[in-house]
Amino acid sequence: MSVRREKKSRSYRGTRSCGWGRVGQHRRRGRKAGRGRVGYHKHKWTWVLKYAPDWFGKHGFTRHPSITPRYKTINVGEIEERIDIWLSKGLVSKNTEGFIEVDLLKIGYSKVLGRGNITRPLVIKAVKFTEKARKKIEGTGGKAIEVK
Repeated sequence: MSVRREKKSRSYRGTRSCGWGRVGQHRRRGRKAGRGRVGYHKHKWTWVLKYAPDWFGKHGFTRHPSITPRYKTINVGEIEERIDIWLSKGLVSKNTEGFIEVDLLKIGYSKVLGRGNITRPLVIKAVKFTEKARKKIEGTGGKAIEVK
């Protein structure tokens, strides 16, 4: 498919000369000083200084991927669904108070999100909890323990 740009006839609108004289003034591309964003570092530099002073250069910084923490997340509702499977496999245990104790770091998760519902009191250990998840866990009588 061919590229559609402004047709040449766009520069002929109005009268024959469109107020730009008799022989070809303001007719072709030369008056535009390039197509698109051409020339912002050259002949359109004054435009850049006036209207887009932050156009060029680096802004801020990006942390190295080895430094940025990546959390493997799980929702409260998913924990509720999988609790029986984890009990049968021995990944989760019951503590002395009768609560089911879930150490998500052993299972491979580090952050608990608040989507879904929880019906029984659980003691959940994770690196991070969202506010919604913490409210839902503590609302059923369970505990949300942050582990460093």
